[in-house]
Formats: sequence, structure tokens, C-alpha cells
Amino acid sequence: MTTPSTSSEALARVTTPGGPRHATTWWVTSAAAAAVAWVASVIGLADVDGIYGRETASFIDQAIAQDVVNVAIAAPATLLLAWLAWRGSMRAGLLWTGVLTFTAYNYAIYTMSIHVGPLFLAWVAVLGLTFWSLVGGLRALRPTVVAADLAPAPRRVVGWYLVVVAAVFTLLWLSDVVPAMIEGRIPAGALDLALPSNPVHVLDLAIFLPAVIAIGRLVLLRRPAGLMLAPAAVVFLVMTGLPILVTPFVTAARGGGPQWAVMGPVGVITAVGVGVLVALLRRR
Repeated sequence: MTTPSTSSEALARVTTPGGPRHATTWWVTSAAAAAVAWVASVIGLADVDGIYGRETASFIDQAIAQDVVNVAIAAPATLLLAWLAWRGSMRAGLLWTGVLTFTAYNYAIYTMSIHVGPLFLAWVAVLGLTFWSLVGGLRALRPTVVAADLAPAPRRVVGWYLVVVAAVFTLLWLSDVVPAMIEGRIPAGALDLALPSNPVHVLDLAIFLPAVIAIGRLVLLRRPAGLMLAPAAVVFLVMTGLPILVTPFVTAARGGGPQWAVMGPVGVITAVGVGVLVALLRRR
């Protein structure tokens, strides 16, 4: 007969993403990526002109905001969540996949949009370590176990949040891209960065927003994979809003004209996302 204590221990082993034997490598590599990212972002903040001096003022403001979020939230969260996941927390492991998604997304932009400079190989290392940690971590997850543990979650709220927010951003980006295509000009989002196209538009429209919509649909269809991936998608959307919210303050501090108007809608989406995440992961 199984005693309550042995049953709890077995559940802890099962609900840990893949178990220590399968996921430890990815927790370690993600921790290494977080350490490199933290140091690189500190250097970027300490020497803005040396690292970002060849970019436009708008791009520099966004890069500073991203570095602030990396130093204060993303890198420490990666380290903490990897440690908690290693200790057996399934929810920490699910949140960890979301922070890795956010980090991989942003370092894809770092590596392909900012001029090559002293931190270029560090950014490449962060992108590579984070991406493969995410792939390995997702492969270690057991959809049916995660879905069973998160079964009481409000699926309709979670699913529709993902679908609606992704659809809103899709329409927003298309409202910049499509008129520019028709008129034969560079989209405003790319012009501000002095780039031929905006990497955020490319990554979002090609990969991330379709993925978020697909995950939301899986949640609504009550598929185990949907609940397994939903925390990562919600964390990604919430954390994506943080640099946007920090950027106006950076712009104001640097003597520019901040776009305070973005604070309202982005703040609402981010706050709602935090509420959805709490409802999704709350223990009943």
C-alpha cells in the first residue's frame, strides 16, 4: 500500500518537468545564459554610447529599457525559477519556460538588429543557450501530468486572453506594415530604428503571435498541450509589456519626447495578463 508521504514524493517526481535526470542540463544552461545576459546588460547600461552609440535615439531608449528589465527581472527570474524547478516545483518550471521564451525573443532582436560590437558574441551565446534550454525544457514536460494539475484553471479566460491579445497585436502591426507596402515606403516602426524592417513585426507575425493564438485555441479545445504551453505564452505576453512600459521613462530621462500614450493600453494588457497567470497557476 502507498503511504501519503510516498505518494507525495512520487507526485513531486512526476510533476517536475521531466524529472531531475532529464531537465537538469537545461536548468544549468539557462542559468549560464542568465548570468551572461545579466553581465552584458550591466555593461550595456554602464556604457550606452560604446554599445548602442550607432543606433537611433529611439532604438537606444528601447535597448536601455530592455537592459533594465534584463537586469532587474528576466535574468534573476531565470536563475530563481531554474533553482525552484530543480527542487521539484512544476509551476516554477512552467514559468521558467515563459521567461526563456521572452529572453530568446529579445536576444534574436539584439543579435540581428544592433550593430556588431563588443557584446555581440555574448548576445549570440545568450540566444543559443536560451533557445536550446527552452527546447529541452519543453521536451521534458509531460502534457497530461501538467494538464491534470492545472485542470481547475479557467480555460475560457486563459484561452480567450491569448487569442484576443495576439489578434490585437497582429492587427496593430499590420496597420503599420500594410499601408507602407502599398505606398512603397518603410513602416514607421522600422523607420524609427533606421532598419529596413522592424524585427518585432517579423518575429511576431511569423512566429510568436501565431503560436500564441494556436496555444489559446488548444486551451479552449481542452487539449493537454494547451495547458502545458499556456503559462509560457502568458508569461511571454506579460514580460513583453515591461520594456514597453519602461521605455517612456528612459526617453524622458534622456531628454526626449516620451510616448506616454502607450502606458495605458499596454499597462492594462500586462495587468490583465498577471491576473490570468495567477488564475492559471493558482493551487485549489
